Amino acid sequence: MAHELTINLEFATLSDESVLPGTRSGRDPARSIRRGPSRLPPEVVAATQRDRLLDGVVHTVARHGYAGARVSDICQAAGVTRPVFYEQFSGKEEAYLAAHRHGTAVVIRRMEEAFAAQPDWCAGVQAALRALLAILAEVPAFATMAVVELDALGPAGRLVRERLLTRFRRLFTECPAPPDGVVAELLTDTVVGGLHASIYRCIAADRHAELPYLLPTLAQFALAPFLGPAEAAERLARAEAAGAPWPKPVLACTLDRPGRPAAADRRAARAHPEPLDPPSTAR
Repeated sequence: MAHELTINLEFATLSDESVLPGTRSGRDPARSIRRGPSRLPPEVVAATQRDRLLDGVVHTVARHGYAGARVSDICQAAGVTRPVFYEQFSGKEEAYLAAHRHGTAVVIRRMEEAFAAQPDWCAGVQAALRALLAILAEVPAFATMAVVELDALGPAGRLVRERLLTRFRRLFTECPAPPDGVVAELLTDTVVGGLHASIYRCIAADRHAELPYLLPTLAQFALAPFLGPAEAAERLARAEAAGAPWPKPVLACTLDRPGRPAAADRRAARAHPEPLDPPSTAR
């Protein structure tokens, strides 16, 4: 019987909870709100604009870095005006944290689903890591924004990271007891910190496509301290051979690689700017 893993997340509820910020373009014409009288309720208009701003935050921060991202850049990427931005957020930091909270909630939910679908803890950890690495590889803009650029927030970013890693530690609540003399909590902290460091280095080096190939090493690293290297390798091989199901995320990526757009693209964007949404009337 599949076991359950519950990670309670105190994250805000948004209009589209299943979509990872950064998978879409905020300027997609299908998401635009026409000028003039609208039949859409004000709360729907505000929610749509907020979702687009979250996408705008992800793409802008991935391109320019948190320090280099300006509110005007975020608005341009989202296709909204500055008044619309300030109806939703007090400033850049609040917008960034909202995108980070929403995105990490989506990621952890996918990891939970992958974990819970497995027959035991070892296969669950492997599946959760597989889902995490696949998502970060498929949406590199979000990976860069959420993992690397979090450093730029200083103390606020470190607090967010610590809270997130605390939730990741719950993957190890069902792990076997460590050897005598080893403090279980400290061992788990060391493992989680090592996993994060390896993923961070890969993303910071702009090697997002390589993330899924880290799985064998990271899964072995996660299990070996609790099971021993030989048993960890055997259990992982058994889970791989069994082909245990896991929900592979299907996330379209609208920014292939984080980085400044090509000069031709920038010139074209300046020559033919898309219209921005007017401020909404929602309060």
